[in-house]
Amino acid sequence: MKLKHLTLATCVSALSLCMISCGNNDGKDSGSGSAARLEYAPQQNVVDVMKLERTAFHNQLISNGKLSAASRSSLNFSSSGTISDIRVEDGSLVNKGDTVAVLFMENQQLALNSAVISLKKAELDLYDFLARQGYLTKDTASVPDDILAMAKMRSGYDDAVNNYRKAENDLKGCVITVPFGGRIADLDIRQYDRTTSEPACTLINDSELDVKFSILESEYPFIEKGLTVKVIPYADRSITATGTVRTVNPAVDKNGQITVTASIRNNGKLIDGMNVKVIVEKDVPGQLVVPRSAVVIRDNQEVLFRYSGGKAVWTYVNVLMSNSDSHSVTANKERGAELSEGDMIITSGNLNIADGTEVTIKDGK
Repeated sequence: MKLKHLTLATCVSALSLCMISCGNNDGKDSGSGSAARLEYAPQQNVVDVMKLERTAFHNQLISNGKLSAASRSSLNFSSSGTISDIRVEDGSLVNKGDTVAVLFMENQQLALNSAVISLKKAELDLYDFLARQGYLTKDTASVPDDILAMAKMRSGYDDAVNNYRKAENDLKGCVITVPFGGRIADLDIRQYDRTTSEPACTLINDSELDVKFSILESEYPFIEKGLTVKVIPYADRSITATGTVRTVNPAVDKNGQITVTASIRNNGKLIDGMNVKVIVEKDVPGQLVVPRSAVVIRDNQEVLFRYSGGKAVWTYVNVLMSNSDSHSVTANKERGAELSEGDMIITSGNLNIADGTEVTIKDGK
């Protein structure tokens, strides 16, 4: 209880000293107090502007697609056997006629040698038969067709020719050669493996790629052959490659979509099977084009601000078309709005301004 009295007495003394101190100022420091207070400065609304002109609007249709090599071939041995040598790997660049892999081919070589011997014997038998028929020359062009056909059959010449060609093809089938220049992919063989029916590898020419994508039935009037196409890989959005629409399927599928194929020039950063964002561009001339940042929503309406006499003028607009960075706009006549070439349009700093707000152009431009 004594402690409480002491504490209360101490508080009263401190309060008294504070009141005396304040009373001794007699307003002498009022001037310095005013100087310490922050002076009110009106807010400045700094904006960027642009001059409105009629120009071509880059209308865009956006879809998803997958890249595929324009030329592709599955390669395999046409003969069976054991793999002797593999001369490529995944990613190898090859030219037309280059060797991919080779089989042990002793048996096929022996078969070809036997076929050559059989063919030579059948040839002798053919000429011998013709000689017995009174034709002493090896120039079979002078022999009537029916006599020559009978001679080839009886001598076994036709069978010998077929066996020779088969043995020759079997030997060639021990080697995989590439039919066109490109890149090796999906190599799925090893040395000493036995051949199977599965492809040994895939040859792709990815210097040019196809991209297939779908559009809605309602978007069909927009699309046409020759339009510019951009693709952006989802794996790296900093990469962009361009091409053109090559084909448009003239049929709507069961999902109400139309398949479009475009050819893309590979910039060296795209690969077969890559998933991409597809942007088809078509220029629409004579449009009033503004950056997307110029249009804001007020009262659930699309609005932009014109700059006039140092003030922002609220202008209702209709957005006709949009792409990734711009709008094509026209004045909303139902709202009594006006918009003309030469108007100065506020493109930034417009989020917190209203009709009649005083604004300052950035950098005095």
